[in-house]
Amino acid sequence: MSDLPAVLARFSLAGRRVLVTGASRGIGRALAKGLAEAGAAVALAARTRTDLESAVAELREAGSSAFAVELDVSSVEGCRQGVAAAVQALGGLDVLINNAGVEEVRPALEIDEALWDRIVDTNLKGAFFCAQAAARHMPAGSAIVNLCSLTSGVGVPTAVPYGSSKTGLLGMTRALAAEWAPLGIRVNGIAPGYFRTAMTEGFYQDAAWERSMLQRIPMQRFGQLDDLVGTAIFLSSGASGYVTGECLFVDGGFMASI
Repeated sequence: MSDLPAVLARFSLAGRRVLVTGASRGIGRALAKGLAEAGAAVALAARTRTDLESAVAELREAGSSAFAVELDVSSVEGCRQGVAAAVQALGGLDVLINNAGVEEVRPALEIDEALWDRIVDTNLKGAFFCAQAAARHMPAGSAIVNLCSLTSGVGVPTAVPYGSSKTGLLGMTRALAAEWAPLGIRVNGIAPGYFRTAMTEGFYQDAAWERSMLQRIPMQRFGQLDDLVGTAIFLSSGASGYVTGECLFVDGGFMASI
């Protein structure tokens, strides 16, 4: 890394110890891979270790330092134990990527308490208690990145619990940024636009929906997982050392054009 120009070296994650939740597939797996390629040692977390084996093996084969950690964000104790396991595996913690989340579309009049609790407990409560557990181990200069959503900024029909959780996550991002700035911990968010993942696959089975949505995206394409990696590296690195309490929408211009 010493051969890099000084400005590029600021984006390096060499020596940084990173925990990514929900890392067995989709956005979490892509971010873990990108952060590892930027030099970080990465703990990949999910509810079951077996789901992480192929992702960890892929990173290790590429020469990265990677570890599998069991972490259930729907449980406060699961958050604490998972973060502690990551700290032990990595020898410390500098970056938390709060990515784990669930979604289920349902008309508002049909939402029951069980669905509300499952989504909000995972996406918001779990993110907070992972952040709280992580902050207790983080030195000054650390960073937390929360995966927000377009629904952090706009209302989407049939996604009331999800939108509520992600709007709350944006508020949490700002509040923690203000509170933890004196500790040297920066807290920011990334709000992906429309990305095709296992969680969102159902939408893309509707050709009419695809055509309609593409017309609302100025860049005229859906996001690819690699489109999120650069933003995550920026917010995890020294290059964003004076950025906190912000949420970057990575959406092809969707929010700028509605």
